[in-house]
Amino acid sequence: MEILLIVIFVLGYLGIAMEHSIKIDKLIPALAMMAILWALIAVNHLEVFDIVPGVGKESHHLEGVLLHHLGKTAEILVFLMGAMTIVEIIDYFDGFSTIKSFVKTKSKSKLLWLFTTLAFVLSAIIDNLTATIVLITILQKIVKEKDTRLWFAGLIVIAANAGGAWSPIGDVTTTMLWIANKVSASQLIEHVLIPSIICYAVPTFIASRMKIFKGFIEADSNDDAPSPKYSSLIFYLGLGSILFVPVFKTFTHLPPYMGMMLSLAIVAAVAEFLSNRKFSMGNATSGDGSVVHHSPVHKSLSKIEMPSILFFLGILMAVAALESLGMLFDFAGILEDKVPYLGTEHASTKISDLVVLLLGAGSAIIDNVPLVAASIGMFQIGMDEPAWHFIAYAAGTGGSMLIIGSAAGVVAMGMEKIDFIWYLKKIGWLALAGFLSGAIAFVILRDFLLNVSH
Repeated sequence: MEILLIVIFVLGYLGIAMEHSIKIDKLIPALAMMAILWALIAVNHLEVFDIVPGVGKESHHLEGVLLHHLGKTAEILVFLMGAMTIVEIIDYFDGFSTIKSFVKTKSKSKLLWLFTTLAFVLSAIIDNLTATIVLITILQKIVKEKDTRLWFAGLIVIAANAGGAWSPIGDVTTTMLWIANKVSASQLIEHVLIPSIICYAVPTFIASRMKIFKGFIEADSNDDAPSPKYSSLIFYLGLGSILFVPVFKTFTHLPPYMGMMLSLAIVAAVAEFLSNRKFSMGNATSGDGSVVHHSPVHKSLSKIEMPSILFFLGILMAVAALESLGMLFDFAGILEDKVPYLGTEHASTKISDLVVLLLGAGSAIIDNVPLVAASIGMFQIGMDEPAWHFIAYAAGTGGSMLIIGSAAGVVAMGMEKIDFIWYLKKIGWLALAGFLSGAIAFVILRDFLLNVSH
């Protein structure tokens, strides 16, 4: 029966990885895989476990284990829905147009540094997917030459993924590790920020010296167009409210989704007030003459990425099915015994650096969400162990090596019609250089610098 479960998981995994080849949204195999795995466990009355750190496997009733995993998954999904809604409210007021005011130069190399730095910083706050969408939208208005814009977009993807890796709210995988109490915000930043900076700075530096980024872009007559009313206010309020979430968790010790719901309530209240004020100052009427008022909150909720939410539900609960059978726990033991450890002996975990690097490389081929979800189920080590920080870095940045390896890459591919082979040839080696440079920096930081202070 275990072999059948693994086969179903692998087939579902292949369906997710080959989403663009088979033209089927990845949420479909994820949801099907989840339902079939749990159905087989229930029908065959398989024994299910909770994995207790330091203890091992403890047998429990199926409904209790299922409810436990659903609760942990719901924490992540509610958190993401809150963050997505805040981002959509910012977009409703065209708040991201505020970023365009930062663009003052026409030099291609300076623009490259500006856009990659913005991608790095923004992705740490509003997540790497949204940061990529926002910056490529602005890029399309500033850089008219298609070939040059493709290079910009590729470097933005690298920077956005690097920026998401060091922030607990910057990438789904780091959010998962944070909510699962595998990393704390302060320790994650301390260990991963510098490697992430190197991961985006090395490719940007190399690219800025290339011929494609020499010279200047053409001036645009619409560069000085004013931003809409309230856009800057909502932009800074929205970003500030998301940054408030880790602070809320630190002071209250409540799960992060509670802080995100409070932030959403504050942003939504301000958005409704400003919308009502705008509405009262100039009533909009429909075709039959009746007064129309669109709620920014309702509008934003209707635009959040529900397919992504359902995909996360499916994949996280599918991985939880294998975890509940103890299969991930057993597999982790095999990895720890068979794979040589590359790090120094001071580390309190036997997880090999090679395993983590392979996980990062694997995230370029298949989705990093199930990889990290499996890691959480496999490795029973303490909170803020260096291995968790390395996993956060590797899974967050490794996907940049292929255009389909990250959500940021996929959305850039769609917005700019980037060819898979073109990205592999032109951008892939830059992403690999950044990934390995950051990994080396992480190991040096962990083994020789941070170890001294501990």
